[in-house]
Amino acid sequence: MTPALGIRDGFADWLARQALWPAVIVAAVLAAAPLAALAGAVAPSTWPMAIIGVVATVGGLAVLALSALIRFDAALFYLMASYDDEATGGAAVDDVLARMRLKPQPARVRGLPERVAGALRLVFRQRLALSVFVLAVAAAPLAFQS
Repeated sequence: MTPALGIRDGFADWLARQALWPAVIVAAVLAAAPLAALAGAVAPSTWPMAIIGVVATVGGLAVLALSALIRFDAALFYLMASYDDEATGGAAVDDVLARMRLKPQPARVRGLPERVAGALRLVFRQRLALSVFVLAVAAAPLAFQS
């Protein structure tokens, strides 16, 4: 196994984990929210609570959408790792994206560092959306008290 293959495969594993755990947290909180409302723990009776609810919902949906994109990126890195060299794997990924009509066929095959940087940008955006979600959920009890 070449070193580049191990890096691509290991990065794909890491991306798959990064897609999963934030999505599980958001799904659990969003699933518990209606139960908390039914129990009377949280009642969106004031406009601050309504705003917090909207921000939390939008943040949570953004986390879920970004998690799906990150998982798709992980699958593309797995595909890339299944080839012997980086250029052939990158060309296969570009071909898949072009066939799915997600991206046009590029003039040159992007290297591994460019692809990793793009995936890391998605992870950063996911973490930002997760932070917004967590802050909104944490602010809900504070708004409920006032």
